Amino acid sequence: MKKFLFSLLVLFSFTIKPLALELTQYSKSSILIEPTTNTIIYENNKDERLAPASMTKMMTMLLIMEAIDDGKIKMDDMVLISKNAADMGGSQVFLEANSKISVDQLLKGIAIASGNDAAVAMAEYIAGSTDEFVKMMNDKVKELGLKNTHFVNVHGLDAENHYSSAYDMSQIARELIKHDKILEYSSLYEDYLIKDDGSKTWLVNTNKLVRFYEGVDGLKTGYTGTAKYCLTATAKKKNIRFITVTMGVDTSEHRSVDTTSMLNYAFTNYKLNTILKKDDTIGEIEVKKGKKNKSSISVKEDVTDLIKQNEKKEYSYKIYKDKVIAPLKKGDIVGNVEIIDNNGKIVKKVDLIANENIDKHNFFSMFVETFKKIINGYI
Repeated sequence: MKKFLFSLLVLFSFTIKPLALELTQYSKSSILIEPTTNTIIYENNKDERLAPASMTKMMTMLLIMEAIDDGKIKMDDMVLISKNAADMGGSQVFLEANSKISVDQLLKGIAIASGNDAAVAMAEYIAGSTDEFVKMMNDKVKELGLKNTHFVNVHGLDAENHYSSAYDMSQIARELIKHDKILEYSSLYEDYLIKDDGSKTWLVNTNKLVRFYEGVDGLKTGYTGTAKYCLTATAKKKNIRFITVTMGVDTSEHRSVDTTSMLNYAFTNYKLNTILKKDDTIGEIEVKKGKKNKSSISVKEDVTDLIKQNEKKEYSYKIYKDKVIAPLKKGDIVGNVEIIDNNGKIVKKVDLIANENIDKHNFFSMFVETFKKIINGYI
């Protein structure tokens, strides 16, 4: 019966809301973006400062993943659970003080079941204390250029001066989904957290859309008395992904209605046009004082453009090359390129990179090169 009712709510959101471009009716604040171009497709009070509840844990998970990438911690590290972590209220994965559990399992407990105890345990492990970890969270807020977010804890329980906005949450999510491991966990509807003693705790995803909406593979729900129901969701179909944020919703059902309304509209009306791929060669650059005098160049990342389903566009490039002196390493940035659409709009500006290593001329190689030129009649 609940599944049937949910399906009706999803259908209602699709048939009514997108037609008027009023995609959310229950959210106090909401946003819909395409993450590769960071295009805002729809927004409603996107910058309003509101309690983010457990969506806070997206920043917690982002810092965990960055610590793993930087080699500061490893997935198989065993974390000693403090009494402070074990005693955390709210949603839990029921960790026991003085027990040990791996980073991998704690991350799973945060991503799937929104475990406050797991979030605190990881914060303490990375930064030594939750206070120090919160400083890291706010430093990351500044680094991302977010104007309407400030954290005072790692889990999202209501606290004075703890706030974010729909836009800022979408940007944190945009950074987080660059780490595929998170989506591996957040896409699971249920799993088990395996403890060091072999015992298991059943985990059920707080984001029911991973079960009921095709393509949803994350990301983070939230609820407190102040925040009401919140959800940052992401879904991918074929080659396109969208991120939605809903905040301040009265019920979890209405949270799902607003989220599916935005996703339905996005997948129905938009597509992602790939202009250049990361490995596409788009020219050459001169290399002075090198054993070779030229290197092929390509774009550092895929270049995409979000367009309407029935829209067609043509593009031109404007290349800006740096003065390059050997030695040159493959992957070095050697300039940039502006991609311009047929309306004269700059779609994107991306770095150009060298596709090969070129060593610097030494005395012998310069002699050989000069000799070759003499033989060939160039000197």
